[in-house]
Amino acid sequence: MDAKVTVRTLQQMKRDSAKSVGVVVWDTQIAAIADRAGVDFVSVGDSVGVNLWGHASPLKVTVDEMVIVCKAVRRGVTRALVSCDLPFGPLQEGADSAVRAAVRLVKEAGAEMIKLDGAAAFPEAVRAVARAGIPVFAQFGLTPQTALHYGVPHGRQSTAEAEASADMTATFAEEARRLQEAGASLLDFTNSGPVAGPAVVKAVSIPVIGGIGGGPWLDGRVRMAHAAIGYGAQFLDEEGSYANVAKITHAALSALVDDVRASRQIKS
Repeated sequence: MDAKVTVRTLQQMKRDSAKSVGVVVWDTQIAAIADRAGVDFVSVGDSVGVNLWGHASPLKVTVDEMVIVCKAVRRGVTRALVSCDLPFGPLQEGADSAVRAAVRLVKEAGAEMIKLDGAAAFPEAVRAVARAGIPVFAQFGLTPQTALHYGVPHGRQSTAEAEASADMTATFAEEARRLQEAGASLLDFTNSGPVAGPAVVKAVSIPVIGGIGGGPWLDGRVRMAHAAIGYGAQFLDEEGSYANVAKITHAALSALVDDVRASRQIKS
């Protein structure tokens, strides 16, 4: 088995110009498959609420629920580093609340790093969690929630479209530096774009990761595993990015239904 991935491993990968790879996962089985596939880290996202549980908003997910989900992922991972999202609430309530919730996710759920969404607005919480000895994966950048703050019209929430402003690129680079100074171990730069992305990567010595909206100009990429494999009812009508498990599942279950209704023995 390859050596266990740590925060220091990911930081050394940046220094070595090696790309790190992460996937967002929510269950033991996908976590185990991702671990064997060789990903460097798994991110237990609060996106589980919308994408797996059918919530209308990710804000409904609680710390108690994230403990359960992170425990499940932790059971499936031996090599990759496990990061867990702090759901909406504790961070917004203040640094002390954020630390208490982060400690729970580490002690009870086995998280090795805590992701703080919208961290640029809460540098004091980043500092407090880091001082508690917990590595912080600090998310910042242009999201639907922050777009208006940067003066980006609704529907134009991609940094790639909006970053033509030199002031915006400078702002993102400065936010990245402040997050690093506050103690962040990794940065999640959402919708980085090909201008602001490289500028932020150059501005800090810690890894800058990004998902959709990012690109090869970052230190690494993260993708939701269920989207990558096409797992979800929506993929019955569209394609997944690397596979389409939904269509395979639909075909298999349809065959099961046919066998039972035709009085045939079902497959073991």
